[in-house]
Amino acid sequence: MWGQIRGSSSMYKRMSSRDTMKPVDIEENSALLQNGMGQDTMNPSWKLSLPHVFVATIVSFLFGYHLGVVNEPLESISKDLGFSGNTLAEGLVVSMCLGGAFLGSLFSGWIADGVGRCRAFQLCALPMIIGASISATSNNLTGMLVGRFLVGIGLGVGPPVASLYVTEVSPAYVRGTYGSFIQIATCLGLMGALLIGIPVKSIAGWWRVCFWMSTIPASVLALAMLFCAESPHWLYKQGRIGEAEAEFERLLGGSHVKSAIAELSKSDRGDESDSITLSELLYGRHFRVVFIGSTLFALQQLSGINAVFYFSSTVFRSAGVSSNLANAFIGFANLLGSTIALLLMDKLGRKVLLLWSFSGMAASTSLQVTAAGLSSSNSLALYLSVGGMLMFVLSFAVGAGPVPGLLLPEILPSRIRAKAMAFCMSVHWVFNFMVGLLFLRLLEQMGAQLLYSMFGAFCLIAVIFVKRNVMETKGKSLQEIEIALLPQD
Repeated sequence: MWGQIRGSSSMYKRMSSRDTMKPVDIEENSALLQNGMGQDTMNPSWKLSLPHVFVATIVSFLFGYHLGVVNEPLESISKDLGFSGNTLAEGLVVSMCLGGAFLGSLFSGWIADGVGRCRAFQLCALPMIIGASISATSNNLTGMLVGRFLVGIGLGVGPPVASLYVTEVSPAYVRGTYGSFIQIATCLGLMGALLIGIPVKSIAGWWRVCFWMSTIPASVLALAMLFCAESPHWLYKQGRIGEAEAEFERLLGGSHVKSAIAELSKSDRGDESDSITLSELLYGRHFRVVFIGSTLFALQQLSGINAVFYFSSTVFRSAGVSSNLANAFIGFANLLGSTIALLLMDKLGRKVLLLWSFSGMAASTSLQVTAAGLSSSNSLALYLSVGGMLMFVLSFAVGAGPVPGLLLPEILPSRIRAKAMAFCMSVHWVFNFMVGLLFLRLLEQMGAQLLYSMFGAFCLIAVIFVKRNVMETKGKSLQEIEIALLPQD
């Protein structure tokens, strides 16, 4: 896409110059686009694309599972592997995934563009299977760290590809709903890890079973992708028009193929042999959309969501609630918020949910600030602290959690979508790591009241940023969004 619809003659010339492509009737396509007329004016059936989306969300389930799999078993792991009491080693076991994920996210765009979305899923499943197996059979800290790092690489590649794939195979009118499945699958993965980890204190070596269990969905993902549709957008970008039409037929139905191809013809594929450079993303005409995506992910992490998750057990414990029950409360709030997002994403739109979400998170941090200013023996402080934390998680899951991962593939132009998504996700992992690394030190230096005030300030900044910079994408085709965001030549 070069920011405008080229003349039909130049477009026809560009298309017919490729040996692997067959000519497209541009005049017919233009009529379809301008008059909104195709072979069928009804929306395509959501039932055709749903199975493919479900398979893709296995990656998100694994993402949530591996983030939570060491929470309960960490004490048992440290005892069995001989580093009990070594907080640095325990921290490495938890955070090694982040290092691998950052590395994987850097290459996810090139992998997705190079081999296609389906094979990228299979490639991301491979290090997760190998890494989990190494961790499950490890007898020392080194083996555990190697396994966690390999799993992290898979987690870095998988989620960006899942967001791309779900966006590209979904009909426009349910794209937001399908995107919410990603967040729900992540919640289910977290809850699954917590449930499977419950027997870890009563059964010796149970933590090894926790790691082995993760190889099952990863193997299912790799095998199921053999039967899933490849992204028609990727195929079209490669000049494989016939295959793109066949996949559109699988995803949308035969009566919608011509109009779908017509929509794609509005975009300039560019020269697929041209490589997208970092400078083109940061300084070129695509800077605006890359800036919006990167900033959304940065503000998502600077809101303090991971710090809140980390600190939740301490807050609940001070209220006399066990860690298992606390995890259940947090998981339920997360799942409830994600379900609300699922129901409202294609009704109210992405921008409204983001505004509601960050506003709710800012309000909940004010409750935390108030609670931190009261005496710890005051029952009101406990109610405010616990209530504020649950409200924060619920508000996050409604918008700030699921929307950025859905919105980015929607606003990013086809030519740079995968690589720009990789860059934005790497920003996410950097800020995720920074918040996790600095949280306890900042809590010690600043105190809970000032720290939560800072998180609340970032939530308010996010509200202002979203209001000024984010466009609504509800119900729009990817090509319509692309035309609206890119400057005209």
